Amino acid sequence: MTVYSLAALVVCLLTWFDVWKHADVIRAGNRPELILSTLAASMGIFTSVIGWAGILLNNRSFLAWYTFLSWITFGLLVTPGYITYKKRTFNLEGKVNAQWSQKLGAQGRMRIQNQLKCCGYFSPFIEATISQTCYARSILPGCKLPYLQFERFILKRWYAAVFILVPVHIAVMVSALLCSNHITYRFGKGMMPEAYRLNLSTMAVIMENYARYVIYPFLLRAYLTILSSQLAEQYGSEIAERVLKRSRSDLQLGAGMPSGPTQHSASPFHAKYESLSNRGR
Repeated sequence: MTVYSLAALVVCLLTWFDVWKHADVIRAGNRPELILSTLAASMGIFTSVIGWAGILLNNRSFLAWYTFLSWITFGLLVTPGYITYKKRTFNLEGKVNAQWSQKLGAQGRMRIQNQLKCCGYFSPFIEATISQTCYARSILPGCKLPYLQFERFILKRWYAAVFILVPVHIAVMVSALLCSNHITYRFGKGMMPEAYRLNLSTMAVIMENYARYVIYPFLLRAYLTILSSQLAEQYGSEIAERVLKRSRSDLQLGAGMPSGPTQHSASPFHAKYESLSNRGR
C-alpha cells in the first residue's frame, strides 16, 4: 500500500506541476478526476503511515484505525476509476462537446489549443479562443478530433490503472483485518510511558537496591556460616551457637541504632567475635 500510494501521488504531483507532455490538458479537461486521484493517493499514504505505526509499536488500536481507513481509501481509489470508465464508455463525444461549449471557458480552451496545436472546436471560426497561434486565418485544424482521441487514450489508461490496483488493495484490507485481530492477547501493548523508561540514573538506583537487599544479606549469611564452623571447631558447638545468636540480635538492632560501640555481656570470646563482626560490616 505504501508503494502504490506513493507512486500514484508522484504521478499526480507531476501532472499538477505540468511535467508530463500534455499534462495541462488533463488539468483543464480532467480536473475532477485528478483531484480525486490525488486525494486517494494522499489518503493511502496517511493510512499506510498509521499501519506502520501499528506494526512497529505492536499496537492493536493503531492497526484497527489502519483497517478502518483502508476501507475509506478503497472508496476514494475506485471513485476516479468509475468516473473515467463511465465517461469514456458512455457517449464520450457528447460529453466532450458539452465540456468544450459550457465548462472549459476561454482560458481552458486556450490551454488545450496550445497543447494540442489546434484552433477552435471544428475550425477557427467555431468556439475558438484567440491567441498567438489561433486566429481567424489560422491553418491549424479544429480541436475536436485531437482532443477526443486524447481523452479516449488517457481515460482508458486511467481506469485501467485503478482497476488493476483494486485486487491488490482488497488483499491489503484482508491482511489488515487479520493483523489487527491477532496482534496481542489484549488491546495493544502501546508505548512505554516516559516516566517508566530505564535510564542510567534509574539503573543505578536499581543496582544499589539490589546490592543492599540481595547481595549484602547473602554475603553476611555466608560470613556467619563460615564463622560458626570456625567457632565450632575451636570452642565447641554450644559456644558457637551462643555467639552466633547474640551476633544476629546485634545485627538486627544495629540497623536502626546509631553507629558506635555496643555493650555486650561478658564472654571470653566476645572481644574476638566483636572484631570479626566489625570487619564484616
